[in-house]
Amino acid sequence: MSDIQQAVREKYGAIASSVTNASTNSGCCAPTGCGCGDPITSNLYSDAETTGLPADAVSASLGCGNPTALLALEPGQIVLDLGSGGGIDVLLSAKRVGPTGKVYGLDMTDEMLALARENQRKAGATNVEFLNGTIEAIPLPDNSVDVIISNCVINLSSDKDAVLREAFRVLKPGGRFAVSDVVVRGDVSPDIRRSMELWVGCIAGALKETEYATKLRAAGFADVEVEPWRIYKLDDARAYLAETGIDVDRLAPQVEDKFASAFVRALKPNAKSCCGPDCCA
Repeated sequence: MSDIQQAVREKYGAIASSVTNASTNSGCCAPTGCGCGDPITSNLYSDAETTGLPADAVSASLGCGNPTALLALEPGQIVLDLGSGGGIDVLLSAKRVGPTGKVYGLDMTDEMLALARENQRKAGATNVEFLNGTIEAIPLPDNSVDVIISNCVINLSSDKDAVLREAFRVLKPGGRFAVSDVVVRGDVSPDIRRSMELWVGCIAGALKETEYATKLRAAGFADVEVEPWRIYKLDDARAYLAETGIDVDRLAPQVEDKFASAFVRALKPNAKSCCGPDCCA
């Protein structure tokens, strides 16, 4: 396990434990892993969406967007959530695919998996399965998933090429990749890139918009779109970086206008038909 993976596991394990213990620090994909009072990680889901969900699923939501709103999930589909955390996006997806569909949540943190399975029990979701594993080595067969979602998680990986190759592998031909993530707009300082606290807070490991698109295409995806929808301003950055133990006054201006929450969409093309004498040899 890499140092980054270990740091991510420890940070988000602590978040899950705080939620389980009914702490007021209820978790966000922020450097502190808690709070959710900042403008970047707040108000990502409507009241209509969260009504009926276990409170701990909502309070443990760690995202920077709402990936379940990026496409219309259909009854009977199989969905995979990469880095499923407390399970909010899994449970929302499970409602939409119905009893004939299935939703997998993949997470490498034991505490998060325990929290998610308890939230599944409380929600009475029978078409859900939480898997222990990493997003760089997805424990599912080839061509087995209709839709992949993820919420502010791929930026946490130190091997994003492996993540995107694995996503492409498990998607069925014609399958969709629909992710919320943090992206970089322009160059950022080495101080930010070197900070482990900012890495586990979804900042230091973020890809540039163009780099994200290039990596998706290199993995085999088509119809790639990277759509920033919230550019982080100075006040956003100050709130987001608060209580991290870092020099907020120095680093917040370096985050301003350089980072954004983005919707990332792509398609796994359908297999080409075989029409030549040698193409099936």
